[in-house]
Amino acid sequence: MLRIPSSESPFLKALAGQTNAPPPIWLMRQAGRYLPEYREVRSKVSSFLDLCRTPELAAEVTLQPLRRFDLDAAIVFSDILIVPYALGQKVEFVEGEGPKLEPVSDARGLARLSKGSAAKAFAPVYETIERVRAELPRTVPLIGFCGAPWTVATYMVEGGGSKDQAEARLWAYREQANFQRLIDLLVDTSADYLLGQVAAGAGALQIFDSWAGSLPEDEFARWCIAPTRRLVEQVKAKAPDIPVIGFPRGSGVLAEHYARETGIDAIGCDTSQPIEWIRDRLQNLMPVQGNLDPLLLVAGGPHLDRRVASILAALGSGPFIFNLGHGIQPGTPIENVERLLHLVKTGSA
Repeated sequence: MLRIPSSESPFLKALAGQTNAPPPIWLMRQAGRYLPEYREVRSKVSSFLDLCRTPELAAEVTLQPLRRFDLDAAIVFSDILIVPYALGQKVEFVEGEGPKLEPVSDARGLARLSKGSAAKAFAPVYETIERVRAELPRTVPLIGFCGAPWTVATYMVEGGGSKDQAEARLWAYREQANFQRLIDLLVDTSADYLLGQVAAGAGALQIFDSWAGSLPEDEFARWCIAPTRRLVEQVKAKAPDIPVIGFPRGSGVLAEHYARETGIDAIGCDTSQPIEWIRDRLQNLMPVQGNLDPLLLVAGGPHLDRRVASILAALGSGPFIFNLGHGIQPGTPIENVERLLHLVKTGSA
């Protein structure tokens, strides 16, 4: 697979530790419901999972935001719950409710999981990547991704999303050995999945640890840092030149330990982290990515202009990728996204 030279991509230059003026920008969930063309494609399939598993349509929605906006990277349209689906867990997406899974919370549940059919389940994502890569400009890399083992495990144990990940945390406390077996399976399966995405054409990777913030310090080290470090090691052993972004959402000051100890190349920062702290404690370690509030992008107006200027002033003099502090909201006005791109690309109102 022909790789994009980092010198031709502001996004890859930033991940290599270079400062860009203006900084590169992409947006988490940049392909999604805020775009009318996405909604049109979504109407053609019966479920969200079917959309993820139909390469022709998944490739189309991956490319849609790149046609509208001057973004510096694409991210493959998929979902972090493809991994439990690949392990044989029942996964469905209920309209208006979100993901529903058959809970795994004991040794019998673990015994039902298997990597045996994972390659077949991952194949549509790899085909999507191949299709997108063939259409993207040479200077625009495609980001592959997976959920972090801890975050994916919480969905598998809880049977869906939750406010505090209580069932997963309790199982980890009460039956550490069994929970470790689940984490180990997720590390190995996710590594295979990421490497498959690289082989298909992904030029960078992101690991989403969306529920990292629910753990205290010692458990954060055990269930977020250690598994992510092993995952990154497995990927780097076979794809040493592929940059990896870690996104430990909600980790607060523990993000510094995460940055130092996981082996990632760049760190995504959430909305709650002060930009001066990001500059002083994280950007001196590695490139940083973030961290505009997605709701401010919905609101728009002068407050958006001021906050974008503040982020650029604090982080733009070092290796930096502009992004949101979490995924773009479905009700985001397209004109606000256009405004954000103008502000970042020109550095002025």
